[in-house]
Amino acid sequence: MTLRLDSLKSNKGARRRKLRKGRGIAAGQGASCGFGMRGQKSRSGRPTRPGFEGGQMPLYRRVPKLKHFPLVNPKHFTVLNVSALNTVKEGSTVNLDSLVKDGIVTSPKHPLKMLGNGELTAKKLTVQASAFTASARTKIEAAGGTCETLD
Repeated sequence: MTLRLDSLKSNKGARRRKLRKGRGIAAGQGASCGFGMRGQKSRSGRPTRPGFEGGQMPLYRRVPKLKHFPLVNPKHFTVLNVSALNTVKEGSTVNLDSLVKDGIVTSPKHPLKMLGNGELTAKKLTVQASAFTASARTKIEAAGGTCETLD
């Protein structure tokens, strides 16, 4: 027998009949239908909305708003703006080691990322970095330089 959508059946005893509440004492769930005598949970309709915690500030309002939750393993970069490359000699290769040697970067803990803030005077530079913003890449290439992405 092949398995087809029209041949699917639930297991024996998996689907039980719905309880018919409020149909007399003999039916087993008559009168108060198993909800007790009085109180919030015995009233008609849904007693409380989903997520209601009895007046306590509910979980969905306690969690941080908007900015989402912090990343578990965020990527850290040593960031540098394009304007900082104006002091570099034309035609040179710019990477994290050369920037430290020139004194432009003082604490090279993380890989280099180039940002596009500021202007780059017309210099042909070969910039080696782990990441480039789109504006940084266009400014370096517009000045006649090249961008090389490192792993």
